Amino acid sequence: MAPGTALDAGCGAGAEAVWLASHGWQVTAADISADALAQAADRATASGPAEPIRWVEADLTAWEPGMRFDLVTTHYAHPAMPQLAFYQRICDWVTPGGTLLIVGHLHTGHGHGHHHPAEATVTLGDITAGLNVAEWEIVTAEEHQRPVPGPGGQTVSLHDVVVRAIRRP
Repeated sequence: MAPGTALDAGCGAGAEAVWLASHGWQVTAADISADALAQAADRATASGPAEPIRWVEADLTAWEPGMRFDLVTTHYAHPAMPQLAFYQRICDWVTPGGTLLIVGHLHTGHGHGHHHPAEATVTLGDITAGLNVAEWEIVTAEEHQRPVPGPGGQTVSLHDVVVRAIRRP
């Protein structure tokens, strides 16, 4: 993709925002956690991305960005609202011809030793069904499993979902 404007929704420690900015994107990175944003700003300072990043402390369940973006991405965000409703909310922030990228955990049980509430659990089918085919072209819809260190040194398997869609002009 050619660089343009990007929103990293729920940016956490800023890895994706810094990567995008280092590749010429004009990035707005938003997160509810002031501590995560401070870590993210430190990461950006250390790596010196090509473009400055606009850091925004915001509750994404209520915040309005005031613009649309060429790319709206969210990676493992945990909003204070049902996950699927959050994905629907951020869809509105993608400009026509722009890209939506969702990377998240499919909570199929007790990942990392935690039980996830039903409203935080969505499937690939849930996400893609929420993207109206008249408005969105789904480019990627995939599930992946990957091993990660878990409690007590045991390996647990995380089940991830990746959805990339382009908003039709």
